[in-house]
Amino acid sequence: MAKQYDRDYFERWYRDPAIGGPARLARKVALAVSTAEYYLERPLRTVLDIGCGEGAWRAPLLKLRPKAQYLGFDSSGYAIERYGPRRNLHFARFADFEHLRPCPPADLLVCSDVLHYLPARELDRGLPALAELCGGIAFLETFTRADGIDGDTEGFKARPARFYRERFAAIGLQPLGSHLWLSPALRGSVAELELPA
Repeated sequence: MAKQYDRDYFERWYRDPAIGGPARLARKVALAVSTAEYYLERPLRTVLDIGCGEGAWRAPLLKLRPKAQYLGFDSSGYAIERYGPRRNLHFARFADFEHLRPCPPADLLVCSDVLHYLPARELDRGLPALAELCGGIAFLETFTRADGIDGDTEGFKARPARFYRERFAAIGLQPLGSHLWLSPALRGSVAELELPA
């Protein structure tokens, strides 16, 4: 039976404070927003969230930047039906981004807790869009076989870190650390010692 991203799934994996909780999410959002604004040298205006689920990033993001435009995409029919209109969420599978370009490059692109569940073929189809749709910083929270993960392990692809690093580099993303990646558009604007060795 295919994995279902339904109400029970989100209740189990997104509302358990032992796994994450709102305070941890708020810290991630603050980190991503601050980093994007540092490199863009202006306030954050747009956020594109690919694999957004119920749009969990939206509320803490708008708390920090009330004027920011948030746009989310997910393959969960449940999440889109329940929250789509009021949270600006739309249906799309990751591989749909092989052709889908729903907006200009966003200041912050979020793809959190998604890539390590995708088959390699689907990941490779949609991955180039991450660089094309990111005009500032990408927050790509992704785990590897070397990581001890708490949470949903069903369908987890236990790949080496090299698998992701090589693919991200191939599309022009520059690592900044802490799941943050600099867009190709900003690669020339960083000092050498801002980047990991």
